[in-house]
Amino acid sequence: MVQQVLINDDDYYVPDANQLVTEDDTPVDNFASEKQQRLLVGSLYSTLQQQTFLAAANVGIYHTDGQPAIVPDVFLSLDVQVPQNWWEKQNRCYMVWRFGKPPEVVIEIVSNKEGDELGKKLKIYEQMRASYYIVYDHNQQLGEKVLRVYELRGRRYFETSENWLEQVGLGVTLWEGKFEERQETWLRWCYQDGNVLSIGDERAEQERQRAEQAEQRTQLLADRLRAMGVDPDTL
Repeated sequence: MVQQVLINDDDYYVPDANQLVTEDDTPVDNFASEKQQRLLVGSLYSTLQQQTFLAAANVGIYHTDGQPAIVPDVFLSLDVQVPQNWWEKQNRCYMVWRFGKPPEVVIEIVSNKEGDELGKKLKIYEQMRASYYIVYDHNQQLGEKVLRVYELRGRRYFETSENWLEQVGLGVTLWEGKFEERQETWLRWCYQDGNVLSIGDERAEQERQRAEQAEQRTQLLADRLRAMGVDPDTL
């Protein structure tokens, strides 16, 4: 049992962060999972700049006193943010009792059959009461489905065919394309119309294309004016 400390005059106790393992310095991921995690987290921070949220990869979540942290590949928690001093022990990982709520979305990327994503991990996230649990099984190691979405209804998860996460205002989709020079099928966040959230490089490319189109329209207008005997440079 983790040691507890009194934090206010109402006899409300929380575990002592100094007794918790916030990092173990053990490299556990592969190239594919690491890149997929960065795509999911990076696109949120590139796109949802006006919204308060916390998204992270491979950061531990403490949800129950006396239980070890669980470390999802990616999680998203709305309306919270990392404290300013994130090097302090109590701010290094996601402690549900400090943030006041569990993450809305937890995502596991299946690397092998040992992770027990459809068994033990599902039960833990269910107990944690994360609104959505997503399992991305690119190599179909757990069955025929590449993507599974579970929604919390009451106290239990129910698998749903809907990829739109109503409580979050985002969806997930499988997207075929190139990310960091790697052509692959990727798990992406998307809007309700199916368009994916852009990452930084994609946003820069979109801005470049818009600038080129604007320049082409300007040149076309100038050519038409000259054909009419009007010098566009004098307007």
